[in-house]
Amino acid sequence: MGKDISDLHHVGLVVRDMTAAIETYRRLGFTLPPPAYPTLPTAPGALPRPVGAANTHIYLRRNFVEIVAVVDDGQPIPGDAHLIPLDVPDDKLPGLLAAVRGTAANLAAFLDRFQGMHILVVDSADLDSAAARLDAADAGHGGVHAVQRPIETADGTRMLPTRYLEINSDETDAPRGRLPEGRVGIAENTAVEGQQHPKHANGAIDLIGCLLCVPDDALPDVERRYETYLGRAAHRNGSTRSFDLGDASVIIVAESALPDVLPGERPPALPAFVGYTVAVHDIAQTEHHLRTAGVPYRTPRPDEIVVPASEALGVAIIFRPAVD
Repeated sequence: MGKDISDLHHVGLVVRDMTAAIETYRRLGFTLPPPAYPTLPTAPGALPRPVGAANTHIYLRRNFVEIVAVVDDGQPIPGDAHLIPLDVPDDKLPGLLAAVRGTAANLAAFLDRFQGMHILVVDSADLDSAAARLDAADAGHGGVHAVQRPIETADGTRMLPTRYLEINSDETDAPRGRLPEGRVGIAENTAVEGQQHPKHANGAIDLIGCLLCVPDDALPDVERRYETYLGRAAHRNGSTRSFDLGDASVIIVAESALPDVLPGERPPALPAFVGYTVAVHDIAQTEHHLRTAGVPYRTPRPDEIVVPASEALGVAIIFRPAVD
Protein backbone atom coordinates (compact mmCIF):
# COMPACT_ATOMS: atom_id res chain seq x y z
CA MET A 1 0.00 0.00 0.00
CA GLY A 2 0.97 3.61 -0.45
CA LYS A 3 3.13 5.55 1.97
CA ASP A 4 2.05 9.01 0.87
CA ILE A 5 0.06 9.79 4.06
CA SER A 6 2.20 10.73 7.05
CA ASP A 7 0.20 12.63 9.68
CA LEU A 8 -2.95 14.51 10.54
CA HIS A 9 -3.13 17.87 8.76
CA HIS A 10 -6.15 19.21 10.62
CA VAL A 11 -9.61 18.49 11.93
CA GLY A 12 -12.43 20.98 11.68
CA LEU A 13 -15.54 21.98 13.56
CA VAL A 14 -18.55 23.60 11.91
CA VAL A 15 -20.23 26.03 14.31
CA ARG A 16 -23.26 28.31 14.31
CA ASP A 17 -21.74 31.36 15.98
CA MET A 18 -18.08 32.21 15.38
CA THR A 19 -17.84 34.71 18.25
CA ALA A 20 -19.29 32.25 20.78
CA ALA A 21 -17.09 29.45 19.44
CA ILE A 22 -13.91 31.47 19.90
CA GLU A 23 -14.95 32.38 23.44
CA THR A 24 -15.61 28.71 24.24
CA TYR A 25 -12.26 27.49 22.96
CA ARG A 26 -10.33 30.27 24.66
CA ARG A 27 -11.98 29.21 27.92
CA LEU A 28 -10.73 25.69 27.22
CA GLY A 29 -7.20 27.10 27.17
CA PHE A 30 -6.53 27.40 23.45
CA THR A 31 -5.03 30.48 21.80
CA LEU A 32 -6.95 31.53 18.69
CA PRO A 33 -6.35 34.47 16.34
CA PRO A 34 -9.23 36.61 15.07
CA PRO A 35 -11.28 34.83 12.40
CA ALA A 36 -10.66 35.29 8.68
CA TYR A 37 -13.55 36.16 6.36
CA PRO A 38 -12.88 35.81 2.61
CA THR A 39 -14.44 38.53 0.49
CA LEU A 40 -15.43 38.57 -3.17
CA PRO A 41 -17.56 40.80 -5.39
CA THR A 42 -20.76 38.95 -6.29
CA ALA A 43 -20.61 40.47 -9.80
CA PRO A 44 -17.90 42.24 -11.85
CA GLY A 45 -17.48 45.78 -10.53
CA ALA A 46 -19.43 45.15 -7.32
CA LEU A 47 -17.94 45.83 -3.91
CA PRO A 48 -16.36 42.79 -2.22
CA ARG A 49 -18.39 41.20 0.58
CA PRO A 50 -17.85 38.24 2.90
CA VAL A 51 -18.81 34.99 1.19
CA GLY A 52 -18.68 31.26 1.75
CA ALA A 53 -17.18 30.36 5.10
CA ALA A 54 -15.14 32.08 7.77
CA ASN A 55 -12.57 30.29 9.87
CA THR A 56 -9.98 30.51 12.60
CA HIS A 57 -7.31 28.03 13.65
CA ILE A 58 -5.84 26.57 16.80
CA TYR A 59 -2.25 26.40 15.59
CA LEU A 60 -0.21 23.51 16.96
CA ARG A 61 3.35 22.39 16.33
CA ARG A 62 2.67 20.18 13.28
CA ASN A 63 -0.99 20.73 12.52
CA PHE A 64 -4.09 22.59 13.64
CA VAL A 65 -7.75 22.52 14.61
CA GLU A 66 -10.03 24.62 12.42
CA ILE A 67 -13.26 26.30 13.47
CA VAL A 68 -15.56 27.14 10.56
CA ALA A 69 -18.78 29.13 10.32
CA VAL A 70 -20.91 29.59 7.22
CA VAL A 71 -21.13 33.24 6.23
CA ASP A 72 -24.75 34.28 6.64
CA ASP A 73 -26.19 37.69 5.89
CA GLY A 74 -28.00 37.57 9.23
CA GLN A 75 -24.91 36.66 11.29
CA PRO A 76 -22.81 39.54 12.62
CA ILE A 77 -19.10 39.57 11.80
CA PRO A 78 -16.80 39.83 14.82
CA GLY A 79 -15.30 43.29 15.19
CA ASP A 80 -11.72 42.00 15.07
CA ALA A 81 -12.26 39.78 12.02
CA HIS A 82 -9.68 39.82 9.22
CA LEU A 83 -11.33 40.48 5.85
CA ILE A 84 -9.33 38.56 3.23
CA PRO A 85 -9.92 39.83 -0.34
CA LEU A 86 -9.74 37.07 -2.95
CA ASP A 87 -8.25 38.48 -6.13
CA VAL A 88 -9.79 36.89 -9.22
CA PRO A 89 -10.20 38.07 -12.85
CA ASP A 90 -13.74 38.94 -13.89
CA ASP A 91 -13.96 35.96 -16.25
CA LYS A 92 -13.05 33.57 -13.42
CA LEU A 93 -15.40 35.13 -10.88
CA PRO A 94 -18.53 33.06 -11.67
CA GLY A 95 -16.62 29.79 -11.35
CA LEU A 96 -15.01 30.78 -8.06
CA LEU A 97 -18.32 32.01 -6.65
CA ALA A 98 -19.93 28.70 -7.59
CA ALA A 99 -17.15 26.75 -5.88
CA VAL A 100 -17.32 28.92 -2.76
CA ARG A 101 -21.09 28.56 -2.57
CA GLY A 102 -20.83 24.81 -3.10
CA THR A 103 -18.44 24.52 -0.17
CA ALA A 104 -20.71 26.68 1.97
CA ALA A 105 -23.70 24.49 1.04
CA ASN A 106 -21.83 21.37 2.17
CA LEU A 107 -20.89 23.04 5.45
CA ALA A 108 -24.48 24.14 5.99
CA ALA A 109 -25.62 20.56 5.40
CA PHE A 110 -23.15 19.35 8.00
CA LEU A 111 -24.42 21.93 10.47
CA ASP A 112 -27.99 20.80 9.82
CA ARG A 113 -26.94 17.36 11.14
CA PHE A 114 -25.30 18.79 14.27
CA GLN A 115 -22.84 21.40 15.46
CA GLY A 116 -19.50 19.71 15.91
CA MET A 117 -16.63 18.08 14.06
CA HIS A 118 -17.24 17.33 10.40
CA ILE A 119 -13.80 17.73 8.83
CA LEU A 120 -10.80 15.42 8.71
CA VAL A 121 -7.79 16.24 6.52
CA VAL A 122 -4.67 14.09 6.58
CA ASP A 123 -1.20 15.21 5.59
CA SER A 124 0.81 14.17 2.56
CA ALA A 125 4.31 15.08 1.45
CA ASP A 126 3.39 13.93 -2.08
CA LEU A 127 -0.18 14.88 -2.89
CA ASP A 128 0.11 13.93 -6.56
CA SER A 129 1.09 10.38 -5.60
CA ALA A 130 -1.85 10.25 -3.19
CA ALA A 131 -4.20 11.37 -5.96
CA ALA A 132 -2.78 8.75 -8.33
CA ARG A 133 -3.21 6.04 -5.68
CA LEU A 134 -6.87 7.02 -5.19
CA ASP A 135 -7.38 6.98 -8.96
CA ALA A 136 -5.92 3.48 -9.19
CA ALA A 137 -8.33 2.33 -6.48
CA ASP A 138 -11.32 3.97 -8.24
CA ALA A 139 -11.83 6.24 -5.22
CA GLY A 140 -13.51 9.41 -6.39
CA HIS A 141 -12.04 12.79 -5.53
CA GLY A 142 -12.28 16.34 -6.79
CA GLY A 143 -8.71 16.62 -8.06
CA VAL A 144 -5.81 18.61 -6.65
CA HIS A 145 -6.59 22.27 -6.02
CA ALA A 146 -4.61 25.20 -4.65
CA VAL A 147 -6.06 27.54 -2.03
CA GLN A 148 -4.69 29.95 0.52
CA ARG A 149 -5.05 29.79 4.28
CA PRO A 150 -3.97 32.37 6.86
CA ILE A 151 -0.98 31.73 9.12
CA GLU A 152 0.47 33.84 11.90
CA THR A 153 4.07 35.06 11.64
CA ALA A 154 6.14 37.60 13.54
CA ASP A 155 5.25 40.09 10.80
CA GLY A 156 1.51 39.47 11.07
CA THR A 157 -0.99 37.32 9.18
CA ARG A 158 0.18 35.84 5.88
CA MET A 159 -1.72 33.80 3.32
CA LEU A 160 -0.10 30.43 2.72
CA PRO A 161 -0.63 28.58 -0.59
CA THR A 162 -1.88 25.06 0.16
CA ARG A 163 -2.68 22.19 -2.18
CA TYR A 164 -5.44 19.77 -1.27
CA LEU A 165 -8.00 17.31 -2.57
CA GLU A 166 -11.41 16.29 -1.27
CA ILE A 167 -12.69 12.72 -1.38
CA ASN A 168 -16.08 12.15 -2.95
CA SER A 169 -18.73 9.68 -1.89
CA ASP A 170 -19.27 6.59 -4.03
CA GLU A 171 -23.00 6.88 -3.39
CA THR A 172 -25.05 7.82 -6.45
CA ASP A 173 -26.01 11.51 -6.62
CA ALA A 174 -24.11 12.40 -3.42
CA PRO A 175 -22.81 16.00 -3.48
CA ARG A 176 -19.13 16.36 -4.31
CA GLY A 177 -16.90 16.66 -1.27
CA ARG A 178 -19.51 15.26 1.11
CA LEU A 179 -19.15 11.84 2.72
CA PRO A 180 -21.70 10.41 5.17
CA GLU A 181 -19.46 11.42 8.09
CA GLY A 182 -18.44 14.82 6.71
CA ARG A 183 -15.60 16.25 4.66
CA VAL A 184 -12.46 14.11 4.30
CA GLY A 185 -9.41 15.22 2.36
CA ILE A 186 -5.65 15.17 1.91
CA ALA A 187 -3.43 18.27 1.98
CA GLU A 188 0.23 19.18 1.78
CA ASN A 189 1.66 20.68 4.94
CA THR A 190 4.09 23.36 3.86
CA ALA A 191 6.58 24.60 6.44
CA VAL A 192 6.92 28.38 6.53
CA GLU A 193 9.93 30.24 7.86
CA GLY A 194 8.87 32.53 10.68
CA GLN A 195 5.55 30.84 11.35
CA GLN A 196 4.57 31.30 14.96
CA HIS A 197 3.25 28.49 17.12
CA PRO A 198 1.43 30.15 19.99
CA LYS A 199 1.50 28.78 23.49
CA HIS A 200 -1.75 27.45 24.87
CA ALA A 201 -2.79 27.79 28.49
CA ASN A 202 -3.83 24.13 28.52
CA GLY A 203 -0.37 23.02 27.31
CA ALA A 204 -1.51 21.78 23.90
CA ILE A 205 1.28 20.77 21.50
CA ASP A 206 -0.04 18.63 18.65
CA LEU A 207 -3.15 17.05 17.21
CA ILE A 208 -2.55 13.30 17.48
CA GLY A 209 -5.88 11.55 17.02
CA CYS A 210 -9.32 11.55 15.44
CA LEU A 211 -12.22 9.28 16.49
CA LEU A 212 -15.02 8.31 14.11
CA CYS A 213 -18.11 6.45 15.39
CA VAL A 214 -20.16 4.34 12.97
CA PRO A 215 -23.09 1.91 13.16
CA ASP A 216 -21.94 -1.58 14.05
CA ASP A 217 -23.09 -3.05 10.75
CA ALA A 218 -21.26 -0.32 8.80
CA LEU A 219 -17.86 -0.98 10.38
CA PRO A 220 -16.53 -3.29 7.61
CA ASP A 221 -17.48 -0.86 4.84
CA VAL A 222 -16.05 2.18 6.63
CA GLU A 223 -12.87 0.23 7.39
CA ARG A 224 -12.56 -0.59 3.69
CA ARG A 225 -13.09 3.05 2.69
CA TYR A 226 -10.45 4.35 5.06
CA GLU A 227 -7.95 1.70 4.03
CA THR A 228 -8.35 3.13 0.54
CA TYR A 229 -8.19 6.76 1.65
CA LEU A 230 -5.15 6.30 3.89
CA GLY A 231 -3.31 3.67 1.85
CA ARG A 232 -2.78 1.20 4.69
CA ALA A 233 -4.50 -1.61 6.54
CA ALA A 234 -6.24 -1.06 9.85
CA HIS A 235 -5.18 -2.59 13.14
CA ARG A 236 -8.18 -4.50 14.48
CA ASN A 237 -9.10 -4.69 18.16
CA GLY A 238 -12.60 -5.93 18.82
CA SER A 239 -15.01 -3.36 17.42
CA THR A 240 -12.37 -0.70 16.78
CA ARG A 241 -10.12 -0.11 13.80
CA SER A 242 -6.98 2.00 14.14
CA PHE A 243 -4.87 3.53 11.39
CA ASP A 244 -1.37 4.61 12.43
CA LEU A 245 -0.14 7.83 10.82
CA GLY A 246 3.29 8.26 12.34
CA ASP A 247 2.73 9.90 15.71
CA ALA A 248 -1.01 10.24 15.08
CA SER A 249 -3.92 7.93 14.43
CA VAL A 250 -7.42 7.73 12.99
CA ILE A 251 -9.66 5.38 14.96
CA ILE A 252 -13.01 4.02 13.81
CA VAL A 253 -15.24 2.62 16.55
CA ALA A 254 -18.55 0.80 16.32
CA GLU A 255 -21.37 2.48 18.22
CA SER A 256 -21.69 -0.42 20.68
CA ALA A 257 -18.02 -0.04 21.67
CA LEU A 258 -18.04 3.75 22.11
CA PRO A 259 -18.81 3.60 25.87
CA ASP A 260 -15.56 1.64 26.36
CA VAL A 261 -13.49 3.93 24.15
CA LEU A 262 -14.99 7.28 25.18
CA PRO A 263 -17.03 6.81 28.37
CA GLY A 264 -19.96 9.14 28.84
CA GLU A 265 -20.24 10.18 25.19
CA ARG A 266 -23.03 9.47 22.72
CA PRO A 267 -22.80 10.21 18.98
CA PRO A 268 -25.01 13.10 17.84
CA ALA A 269 -25.71 11.16 14.62
CA LEU A 270 -24.20 8.21 12.80
CA PRO A 271 -21.67 8.17 11.33
CA ALA A 272 -19.99 11.04 13.17
CA PHE A 273 -16.61 12.31 14.25
CA VAL A 274 -17.01 12.24 18.03
CA GLY A 275 -13.59 13.19 19.38
CA TYR A 276 -10.07 14.35 18.70
CA THR A 277 -6.92 13.90 20.75
CA VAL A 278 -4.40 16.59 21.65
CA ALA A 279 -0.94 15.95 23.07
CA VAL A 280 0.04 18.28 25.93
CA HIS A 281 3.24 19.25 27.69
CA ASP A 282 2.02 18.44 31.19
CA ILE A 283 -1.34 16.80 31.93
CA ALA A 284 -1.31 18.37 35.41
CA GLN A 285 -1.10 21.81 33.79
CA THR A 286 -4.04 20.91 31.57
CA GLU A 287 -6.13 19.78 34.52
CA HIS A 288 -5.22 22.89 36.51
CA HIS A 289 -6.33 25.17 33.70
CA LEU A 290 -9.63 23.37 33.15
CA ARG A 291 -10.40 23.28 36.87
CA THR A 292 -9.56 26.97 37.29
CA ALA A 293 -11.70 27.89 34.27
CA GLY A 294 -14.62 25.87 35.63
CA VAL A 295 -14.71 23.48 32.68
CA PRO A 296 -16.23 20.07 33.48
CA TYR A 297 -14.00 17.14 32.52
CA ARG A 298 -13.55 13.42 33.08
CA THR A 299 -10.47 11.32 33.81
CA PRO A 300 -11.46 7.90 32.43
CA ARG A 301 -7.87 6.60 32.44
CA PRO A 302 -4.59 7.56 34.10
CA ASP A 303 -2.93 10.48 32.30
CA GLU A 304 -6.03 11.18 30.22
CA ILE A 305 -8.48 14.07 30.49
CA VAL A 306 -11.64 14.28 28.43
CA VAL A 307 -13.63 17.46 27.97
CA PRO A 308 -17.12 16.26 26.99
CA ALA A 309 -18.74 17.24 23.72
CA SER A 310 -21.32 19.28 25.61
CA GLU A 311 -18.51 21.66 26.68
CA ALA A 312 -16.61 21.81 23.39
CA LEU A 313 -19.19 22.58 20.69
CA GLY A 314 -20.28 19.05 19.92
CA VAL A 315 -17.04 17.06 19.96
CA ALA A 316 -15.10 15.56 22.86
CA ILE A 317 -11.48 16.65 23.34
CA ILE A 318 -9.08 14.05 24.71
CA PHE A 319 -5.89 15.39 26.29
CA ARG A 320 -2.91 13.07 26.74
CA PRO A 321 0.75 13.68 27.64
CA ALA A 322 3.09 14.00 24.68
CA VAL A 323 5.40 11.05 24.08
CA ASP A 324 9.00 12.17 23.65
